[in-house]
Amino acid sequence: MNAPSHRTDAAAIVLAAGGAVDARIADLLPAAALVIAADAGLAQARALGLRPDLLVGDLDSVEPGEIASVAASGTRVERHPVEKDQIDLEIALDAARDAGVPAIVVVAGAGGRLDMSLANLLVLALSRYADIRIEAWIGTAWLAVARAGRSVQLCGRPGEIVSLVPVGGPAGGITTAGLRYPLHDEALSAGTTRGVSNELTDARGGSVSLTEGVLLVVRPDALEGR
Repeated sequence: MNAPSHRTDAAAIVLAAGGAVDARIADLLPAAALVIAADAGLAQARALGLRPDLLVGDLDSVEPGEIASVAASGTRVERHPVEKDQIDLEIALDAARDAGVPAIVVVAGAGGRLDMSLANLLVLALSRYADIRIEAWIGTAWLAVARAGRSVQLCGRPGEIVSLVPVGGPAGGITTAGLRYPLHDEALSAGTTRGVSNELTDARGGSVSLTEGVLLVVRPDALEGR
């Protein structure tokens, strides 16, 4: 795949399928970003007032007229086979990685097929994206991928729920700040629920760091009060 030409110091916004996105997210997205729509993510782009630089996927969820329209407006279109070994979001993430961006913000609606929802979350934690800061807005929830050497800074309101979910194996050396139930150089095994339903305690925010493994750091009600 040929990567889109773009500033490598800018972030990428990757739009994926799902239910309708919340319009408030538009004000929380990075400016001057590379915009990539994954198939039905094109509808999310329209809802947020974004013109994609690149549209990728098998495009089985996009009407031919819509494809022609965005192509005419300057969007590059890369159609992939329906029978393929990657979901459309993974193809879009690879395109962002190939463009050399240091950060990716994924935007997707909540709901839809359970298997696809799980796959969309797990693909964010793939090791080939380890050098990229990855965040996501899914419905009204925000999440970020924390890795060894890549901590996550939290902003929010006191009492807001924060959950730590290990993926791909155990996570170790976890240290938190600004949370009601702190962790100090501790481990969470994959599948454990110990990290679920923690709370922010400090209006200045908090942080999560670790020395091994991968965590999804989730604020399920991040848009509440905005």
